[in-house]
Amino acid sequence: MRFLHTADLHIGRTLGEMSMVEEQRYMLNELCSMALENKADAVIIAGDIYQRAAPQAEAMELFDKFVSRLSQSGITVIAISGTHDSELRVSYFSRLVRGSGVYMSESFDGRLQKVELHDEYGEINVWLLPFIRESRVRLLYPDMKISSCTDAVRTVIEHSDVDYSKRNILVAHQFITGGEMSGSEEKTVGTLDNVDASAFEGFDYVALGHIHRAQRIIRESVRYAGSPLKYSFDEQSDKKSAVLLNARDKENFEIKLLPIKARNDVKRLEGCIKDFMEAPYCQDYVWITVHDEEVPVDTARMLRTVYPNLIRFGVVNSKTKQDMDVSGAEQVEKLDSETLFSDFYASQNNGVRPGEKQLELFRSLFGKEEHV
Repeated sequence: MRFLHTADLHIGRTLGEMSMVEEQRYMLNELCSMALENKADAVIIAGDIYQRAAPQAEAMELFDKFVSRLSQSGITVIAISGTHDSELRVSYFSRLVRGSGVYMSESFDGRLQKVELHDEYGEINVWLLPFIRESRVRLLYPDMKISSCTDAVRTVIEHSDVDYSKRNILVAHQFITGGEMSGSEEKTVGTLDNVDASAFEGFDYVALGHIHRAQRIIRESVRYAGSPLKYSFDEQSDKKSAVLLNARDKENFEIKLLPIKARNDVKRLEGCIKDFMEAPYCQDYVWITVHDEEVPVDTARMLRTVYPNLIRFGVVNSKTKQDMDVSGAEQVEKLDSETLFSDFYASQNNGVRPGEKQLELFRSLFGKEEHV
């Protein structure tokens, strides 16, 4: 049986203030095509389907079309809720849609949820563990000693009657100790939610979600698929992929990474204003840093004529000494003239804002004397 493992779709997420809905639409179509081309029997989504617990209607429609296309093609869909999802919303109608081969994690009751599938090698069980916290498990098992998230996960698994003589896949959305984060994940204080990978011993494959950088943990068969799109500039060099798992007999699980090409990339660029303005039109999501000594106050607006998806704009020169964000996420045209003057003054004076004397002069020149 072939599984396509993905996670962290974050449908509805933005980059800066830019909507990524078209990128996500393209990405979901790519995942569908990938599943069909590789003859996947099932697609596993290891949590964080949506960006918000109460997703926008457009986000829900995108996911509905994605799941419907897979189901109508005869591909089973198995998904769990993650840190960004509402467990109740993800589980809504879960019992009803099982008849269509769509298995959504249900409200957590202290045990793993089981999806039993069959192929020519016999039974294969997919166990669902939506995102959990130690405190919740402790309430369900008051007589158990649970002092960490690892203890919580072990307790849940121990009470779930897993037959390890059969083929078993676990789908979980947790932070596993040793995982390398990218900067766009939801973070917790210290190691509060860390789970030791040893808690998953006995499972033939562990399909993980939560960390956006694709990677193995301890062994090849414990894997984060990573997010299919880049959601931060920390991920600009990451190679996005989905995992194709061919689960034959218990001793023969083959793993292959399938690259995902985005519609538009996420990049950090540095250079001079003139070179950027002469570059070909580019719809990548960019953070541009210029090194010119003289930087016009409307540079960000100029750059957007070539780079419409400019997320951040900074300046590094002899005056600023460091990358100074002079645009933020706001459009220049939305700012009042005094704010524009203050920003420009700071960009030319090593980050120092204008004093009251400079502001008084500015107001008098522009005929906008204000009483502070």
